[in-house]
Amino acid sequence: MAQLTQATQSAGPRHSSAAPARPRRVKAGGAGKQQHAGPIAYVLLIIAAAISLFPLYWTVVAASHTDTDITQPPTPLLPGSHLVQNIKVVWDEVDMTTALINSTVVAGCVALSTVLFATLAGFAFAKLQFRGRNILLMIVVATMTIPPQLSVIPLYQIVTNVGWVGHLQSVILPSLVAAFGVFFMRQFLSEALPIELVEAARVDGAHSLRILWHVVFPIARPAMAVLGMLVFVQAWNDFFWPLIALNQQNPTVQVALAGVGSGNHTIDHAAVVTAALVATLPLLLVFAFLGKHIVGGITAGAVKS
Repeated sequence: MAQLTQATQSAGPRHSSAAPARPRRVKAGGAGKQQHAGPIAYVLLIIAAAISLFPLYWTVVAASHTDTDITQPPTPLLPGSHLVQNIKVVWDEVDMTTALINSTVVAGCVALSTVLFATLAGFAFAKLQFRGRNILLMIVVATMTIPPQLSVIPLYQIVTNVGWVGHLQSVILPSLVAAFGVFFMRQFLSEALPIELVEAARVDGAHSLRILWHVVFPIARPAMAVLGMLVFVQAWNDFFWPLIALNQQNPTVQVALAGVGSGNHTIDHAAVVTAALVATLPLLLVFAFLGKHIVGGITAGAVKS
């Protein structure tokens, strides 16, 4: 018994004096450290950028040469000296100034109205509780499956009855809001807008318009910029319905492009490419203006806090 007690006492200090396990050291370059791209990544990015920009570069090259230069081999790869002459040819064949103004008005009005109405509807579907919300959202989404060509005949009859044929309102009013925009803004606000902010604003006595202006719009700004860019590009490039509703006396850019370079039963490819280049420049300006917001909207929600 004395030997067992002595053994127990001798075992106690050995157990209590055991050193605690040392924590593992985290190696440099682990989580939380910014990773730097290697040379292979830079090479791949340069190749991707060159492939993406080459069509635009070749458009500039083709627009600065004559029709003979770009239709006969070898194809030029460097800019020429006929850009100004080709631009004059385009302006002589069609009223490009009116077309650019009309497209700017149409695309701008459609983009602004779609962003505004889609944000309001998206906020309602995302954060407001009302009867039939899910059913109405399903109906809105279901309208995206209907081909737009099915509505051309009844829409043209309506436009003809009200006397809007050849006027810009025939192109603007049918496109004031899009189902895709409503769904896009609803999905963004569902994740980005905490309901606690809306409830706190209501507790402070803010009415609905003030909540929209001071709470919803600042949070939805990146998504609104992305949606505005997408809608502006779509409205700018729309050809089918403006060709039916408008005419060459009051065209948009795409309708005007249909009449470029087709005189004397021949096609002036240089003039066509030049007109396409002129029609592309406003889109590049819009992207440059909204670029920062577009990148913010694309990356919003990509990283969880």
